[in-house]
Amino acid sequence: MPLNIDEKKIKLWSTIGPRASFGMSALDLIKIFPKLMILTCDVSTSAGLDRFRKLHTNNYLDLGIAEQNLIGVAAGMASEGYNVVTTTFAPFQVIRCCEQIKVNAGYMKQKISMVGIASGLVLGNLGFTHCCIEDIGIMRSIPNINIISPADSLETIKAFEAVLKSERSSYIRITGAQNNPIVYDQDYKFEIGKALKLVEGEEVVIFSNGSLVSEAINASKELKKEKINVSVINMHTVKPIDRETIIREAKNSKLFISIEEHNIIGGLGSAIADVLSELDHHPKLIKLGISDTYSKGGSYDFLKKKHGLDKETIVNTVKKNLNE
Repeated sequence: MPLNIDEKKIKLWSTIGPRASFGMSALDLIKIFPKLMILTCDVSTSAGLDRFRKLHTNNYLDLGIAEQNLIGVAAGMASEGYNVVTTTFAPFQVIRCCEQIKVNAGYMKQKISMVGIASGLVLGNLGFTHCCIEDIGIMRSIPNINIISPADSLETIKAFEAVLKSERSSYIRITGAQNNPIVYDQDYKFEIGKALKLVEGEEVVIFSNGSLVSEAINASKELKKEKINVSVINMHTVKPIDRETIIREAKNSKLFISIEEHNIIGGLGSAIADVLSELDHHPKLIKLGISDTYSKGGSYDFLKKKHGLDKETIVNTVKKNLNE
């Protein structure tokens, strides 16, 4: 029984944002996956799971603020056949639980679908204890785990369904806030590890994921006004990275740009660079992201602009580097 996706729902999910959309979709996904078990650390409201918690008491467990224990309990339930999902704020889901994730999900291969809510810079007013710019780098270094950074609310739900179907553990990294820009205005085929080209262009390729995909699309529109046609590729899966797409695009492109709401070390740009390093000839790669620093706190929009994660920076970076 496929999920019912229509234009009205897509607009609603965009309005409430990817966090709440994730929680709301659980009400439909449990009909498809009756063994679904969601474990949280005191974030039922933050993750949009209040209705699920009240309606499906046998499929929901709150561990309190005990994130490392969360992963241990999840592994135990996975070993008994449950399709286990864990969720809390991204720095606590990944960084606080790193050893437990390594041992239980990576080493022991107990299947756990982990959802890091409010990753990137969206909690900027709380400072970098709550911002999370390290999670992809950490998870990339642990074997046997998929890493997905959805572009919008619809893709968050598509990724949620996909990881429940997957036989491997996965990490879904949720970025963005309420009134999240719509990247996909209708249903589409989502596949873990398969990038999606959203804009066709020549010479330049912009790779992005998460909430910054919409910024990349907007930048491509501005560049087109100046007769610079660029491709925009949603590299929603960072691991396993879509090597075929990167290699194919490298054959005819002069410039690669990666943009991500993450440290430029260890994230999407690094994953692309790993593939390019194996090629004899490849385009120049410019990595846009957080330049290996912790800044002072601030609003989401302020921090994105401060760290050059905006349309203007992408446009200027392409123009500056295209003909060098």
